[in-house]
Amino acid sequence: MNSIPRQQLDYLRSSAWKDFDSYDQNKIRVEVQIGHCSTSVGSDRVAQAISDSLPDSHYVVVTGCDGACFDGPQVLIYDPINGPTRFSKTSSDQAPLITRGLAAANSNSSAFFKHQKRVSLDLSGALDPSNVKDYIRHNGYNGLVTAFEMSPDEVIAEVEASGLRGRGGAYFPAALKWRGSRKASGDITYLVINAEEGEPGVFKDRHLMEGVPYRILEGAVIAGYASGASQAFLYINAEAELSAQRMELAVRQSEENGLLGDNILGSGYSLRVEIYRGAGGYVCGEETTLLNTVEGHRREPRIRPPFPTDSGLWANPTVINNPETLASIPFILSNGASVFNNIGIENATGTKLVSVSGAVRNPGVAEVPMGTSLEHIIMAVCGGPPEGSLLRALAVGGPSSGILPADMMELSISPGLIHPSGIMLGAGGIIALGEDAHLVEAVRSLAAYNSAESCGKCTPCREGTPRMVDYIDQLASNFGDGRHSEELRQLAYTINQASLCGLGQAAGNPIISALELFPDLFKNR
Repeated sequence: MNSIPRQQLDYLRSSAWKDFDSYDQNKIRVEVQIGHCSTSVGSDRVAQAISDSLPDSHYVVVTGCDGACFDGPQVLIYDPINGPTRFSKTSSDQAPLITRGLAAANSNSSAFFKHQKRVSLDLSGALDPSNVKDYIRHNGYNGLVTAFEMSPDEVIAEVEASGLRGRGGAYFPAALKWRGSRKASGDITYLVINAEEGEPGVFKDRHLMEGVPYRILEGAVIAGYASGASQAFLYINAEAELSAQRMELAVRQSEENGLLGDNILGSGYSLRVEIYRGAGGYVCGEETTLLNTVEGHRREPRIRPPFPTDSGLWANPTVINNPETLASIPFILSNGASVFNNIGIENATGTKLVSVSGAVRNPGVAEVPMGTSLEHIIMAVCGGPPEGSLLRALAVGGPSSGILPADMMELSISPGLIHPSGIMLGAGGIIALGEDAHLVEAVRSLAAYNSAESCGKCTPCREGTPRMVDYIDQLASNFGDGRHSEELRQLAYTINQASLCGLGQAAGNPIISALELFPDLFKNR
C-alpha cells in the first residue's frame, strides 16, 4: 500500500483548512451562484453589486449553480450564529439590503432538493470553483487516494461491482471500457472526457463543470490510473464558454498542487489534461466523430469496429467517458461499490442527472436515483405545470428520442428504451410541453434538427432526414394521407437501421414515437 498520496493529501487539506479558518472565524461567507443559466437573469451583475456593498465583516465567494435554475440569481449568507440564509430571484438593487441584513429570505427550492438524491451535485452551489482548496477541505480527492492504495485491476473491479454505466446516453459499463483499453496494445493510452453536450434541452454537464470541476478531474485521474492512460483531452462544447473557463482554471490549479501532471500526489502515476474546444455540431458528441475532430479531420463518424478502446486517437487505445460518469467515480471509491450499488435499481445503479425545462414551475438540473418515475421528476421535484395549466406531453431524451403523452409519466428512467416506440432517456433531457403545445411543430422541430445536424457522410441519414421533414409538412398541411403516414413510418425505420452513427440510428425515433403514441396527430387538421 502506497501511503504517500494520503500523506500529501492530508498536508494539502490541513493547509486548506488553515486558509479558510482565517476567514471563516472572523467573517461571514456570502455565496453568489453564477452559472450559464443564471447569467441570463443577471447573476453576474448581482455578484458585482454584492461585492460593492459588502461590509468588512463579510467576504464574497462566487460558486456554481446548485441546479435550482428557477430560483436564480441566488445568494446564500452563512452566518456562524444564525446559520445559512438563502435569497432567490435577487436583483442588483436588492444587494445593499441583503448585505445589511434588511432583506427577508425568500427561497422556494426546499421541495426541489427534498425529492432528490444528491451524489455528483451535492457540493454544486456550495464550492468556489476557482479554488481547489475549497474542494479539498470538503473531502475532495479521498476517492483518488483510495484508488492509489489499490492496483488498477482492483479499481476496475470496484467500479464494475458498483454497476456504474456511462451517463452520456449509451450507458455502456464504465469498467468494461477501462479494462478493454488496459488490455489493448498501443504506444500510449488516451482518456477523452466528452463534454460536447450539444443536444437541445440538456445542460447537466455544464452544471458539473461550472460547479464541481475538481470532482470531474478527480474522477478522470482515477479513470486514467485504472485504464493506463497518460494523456487526457477534455472536449468541451464550443459554446460552453463559462464551463471552459472554470475547467481551465481547475486544471491549472490541480497541476500547481500536484493533483495533475507528473507523479500525482507522489503516487508515481502521471496524467496530463489538455482542453479541446468542440468543432461545433450535435454530431461531435458521437465518440468517433469527436476523435476525428481532435485529430484535425472532418466531423464525420468512423466505421466500427475497431472500437475506440482498441483503436481510438491516432490508432491508440482510448477511453471516452462523460463528465457525469467521471463525477460519480470519487463517490464510489470513497464509499465503496455497495453504497453506490444500493442506489437505483437492478442493472441501473446510482443516480442520474436530469435537465428539466419547459412548462414546469421549477426547471433546472435534478439528481435522482435510476428507476425514478418521470411523474416523480416532473410533479414532485419540479413542482408540476404552472398553476391553472396542464401538461400535454414530455419530450424525453432530445432529438434522438421522442415525445411521450403526459398520461404515461408512470414510466421510469433507465438505460435503453423506456418505451418500445423509441423513447429513451439519452443524456437526460426532459422538456415539458403544456396543454397549448403544438405537437406537430414539436415533432417537426426534432426531425429538422436531426436533418440540419447530419454530417452527410452516409446516404440514409443525409437523404432520409430532410425527406422526413417534407413528409411531416405534407401531412400537416392536409396534403398527405394515410399512405404518406405509412411511408413516413417506413422511412424512419429505414434511417434508423441503415445509418452509420448514433445520430442517424436514432433520427427516426421522434417520428416513430409520434405516429404510435399520438395516432391522430396528423388527422383532421
